[in-house]
Amino acid sequence: MNQEKNLMDSGEHSFPENSFYVGLKDGVPIALGYLSVSFTFGMMAVGAGLPVWVAVLVSMLNLTSAGQFAGLPLLLSGSCIEMALTQFIINMRYALMSLSLSQKLHHSVNILDRLLIAFGNTDEIFAVASSKKGEVGKRYLYGLILAPYFGWAFGTFIGAAASSLLPPMIQSALGIAIYGMFLAIIIPPAKHARPVLTVVLFSVVLSCIFRFVPGLKEISSGFVIIICAVTAAGLGAFCFPVQTRRGKD
Repeated sequence: MNQEKNLMDSGEHSFPENSFYVGLKDGVPIALGYLSVSFTFGMMAVGAGLPVWVAVLVSMLNLTSAGQFAGLPLLLSGSCIEMALTQFIINMRYALMSLSLSQKLHHSVNILDRLLIAFGNTDEIFAVASSKKGEVGKRYLYGLILAPYFGWAFGTFIGAAASSLLPPMIQSALGIAIYGMFLAIIIPPAKHARPVLTVVLFSVVLSCIFRFVPGLKEISSGFVIIICAVTAAGLGAFCFPVQTRRGKD
């Protein structure tokens, strides 16, 4: 009896986190953070000519900030190939995060549940779920995903509906919010990690080349995103490989 208690105290026999309400509580801060970004997307989508309901539908079917902002001009241009390739490159990280998160799922989570969880697995949801000690169950993850999902859709609706009511000056100011968000993401790690800074600067230089060099500036924005992302990631992998620690024989 004492041995069993010691095992549980040491964390070897921990119960999986599987409370829907705990997940919902953990997801509320993520949902609040999504409101401002999705608000901007809603404004940009309607400003580009999409109806309010289409903008909301895009958010409900995608749930990816960078992918939606990058895909908006491609959606309007009707370039399906560029759209597919761009979304594949930008959102490839979600496949890796879902594979990693699958290692923490309780054995009771079936295939259908895993597919639904993978759909709602964003950067923030992955970070919160991965930080839990031990395994996590489907009820917890559904609760964790629910608030951010509707927060993202609701923020898009508010931004899309308000875009016709706000004065142009306010719309223009809010239109740069997404760039501020991206800067807030890349600047802190770039200040402390030389590899990140190198890759970011290389991406900026490469993007400027495609923007200003004659001939190259004729390449569509979708392919520019693909080329810059793949090239910068390749440079980072080649120049700064991850050092793995090998165990002693």
